[in-house]
Amino acid sequence: MSIRTDVFKNLYKPDVLSCLADLSNDEVFTPPDIANRLLDMLPQELFRNPDTKFLDPACKSGVFLREIAKRLIAGLADKIPNLQERCDWIFHHQLYGIAITELTSLLARRSVYCSKYANGPFSVSHFDTPVGNIVFHKTKHKWDRRNKKGHCIFCGTAYKGTLNDVKRDGMESHAYEFIHTLHPEEIFNMKFDVIISNPPYQLNDGGGNGASAAPIYQLFVEKAMKLNPRYLTMITPSRWFTGGKGLDTFRDHMLHDTHLRIIHDFPEASDCFPNVQIKGGVSYFLWDRDNNGECTVYSHKGDKVSTPVTRPLLERGCDTFIRYNEAISIFHKVQEKNEKSMESIVSSRMPFGFPNTFKGYKTKDNSSDVVIYVSGNNRDIRGTVAYVPRDKILKGNQWIDKPKVFIGKAGSGSDSFPHPILPKPFYGEPGSVCNESYLLIGPFTTKKECQNVISYICTKFFRFLVMLKKNSQNAPKGVYSLVPQQDFSKPWTDGELYKKYGITKEEQTFIDTMIRPMNLNMEGGAN
Repeated sequence: MSIRTDVFKNLYKPDVLSCLADLSNDEVFTPPDIANRLLDMLPQELFRNPDTKFLDPACKSGVFLREIAKRLIAGLADKIPNLQERCDWIFHHQLYGIAITELTSLLARRSVYCSKYANGPFSVSHFDTPVGNIVFHKTKHKWDRRNKKGHCIFCGTAYKGTLNDVKRDGMESHAYEFIHTLHPEEIFNMKFDVIISNPPYQLNDGGGNGASAAPIYQLFVEKAMKLNPRYLTMITPSRWFTGGKGLDTFRDHMLHDTHLRIIHDFPEASDCFPNVQIKGGVSYFLWDRDNNGECTVYSHKGDKVSTPVTRPLLERGCDTFIRYNEAISIFHKVQEKNEKSMESIVSSRMPFGFPNTFKGYKTKDNSSDVVIYVSGNNRDIRGTVAYVPRDKILKGNQWIDKPKVFIGKAGSGSDSFPHPILPKPFYGEPGSVCNESYLLIGPFTTKKECQNVISYICTKFFRFLVMLKKNSQNAPKGVYSLVPQQDFSKPWTDGELYKKYGITKEEQTFIDTMIRPMNLNMEGGAN
């Protein structure tokens, strides 16, 4: 029996941690090559210093500590020639971890010490206790019961959700030790030179009213910064670039922190983690306590990396991070015009006060009833047409009888590029409203103006500027803030907009790689 060598090369993974990272799992395990990319950002003399102390505050597979150990074993060969003495020193005095679950504590010890028990006969360095320097202490949530929500004061999970003490009795509580204490420095009672991790990203706690997911990775970053290490590097979702649910304060702090020196950004998470989809992508960063300045940004797409650019994290006129280096020049050209923003004529969610659950009525019972557009399962971009009595509309009455444009508040869920970015807009005739599925743009005085607005939305230029602030499926009012208003007495094309703003051929090519064409249909919007 012969083995096809090409198949063997493609499928064989000699490192079990590489195999683990390839699995689809609720936890995102770090592949060894990615762990080493984070380590490559650090000054390499750290691995030649026997006093350097490393901490992973959210151990899963133990890959960071294992790869650090490899570098220290090589780097300290001259200082500690005896291999066993060198390993003993490294494992006892330089490497520390806090596991997120009891299971991952065993896995991490197996990866680092070659034994799940650090005091066992197979451990490469013998400890007096089975845990060694990779600890796991069962921790409980601390509930704030002064209000009805009763959230954990540390991670924010709901008391009435699925992670409470009763429902999780005898199981992992996901009350991660590092972020469920006011004094994380007391876990090991020492200062660390480097903190490195791929922390848990969110808690799916049920929230008491159905499934919910609140981000928690920012809590690990904030807690690590409070320990004041020389260097901090972590892998996190990139949604903090633009803020959103629970992330606005964190975004503001990070983007004003001049100690953030390097960011590697992966708009498509699968380019970093195999077989993993994370909306908005992922990134990892290097924070340098003793040096400040501008940040060097790398953008990854497949096997390609954009030319790194050292730049401020916040561009003038923007309150979010512009992740694409190639977009900076385009942004500057638009900002120079100092034009009004489209955001000022885009409604907030539920422009007429109707939630997604309200589907209207199938028949028109009175002549005063108005059309309501609700999300449907058909192919019509306008969703399902229903009716609602005028006296039931308690909000947005100034828009009812005016021409306007409707656009879905959620776009495609795909992370692949080129991307449509926005759903297709459509004309909202006088006497029409919508439920929460849509936002409203307007109002305008004529149908022709609305059609011209639709032509503008369909341009790649418009949707490219939206993309700079949109890093999830949702497209709320705020994603339109960087898009300038135009003269809507006429329709618009990309060619006209590129000429107006001086967009170069190279910039146009980049826009083409990011934004999918959207064809016009003046009655329905776009096809």
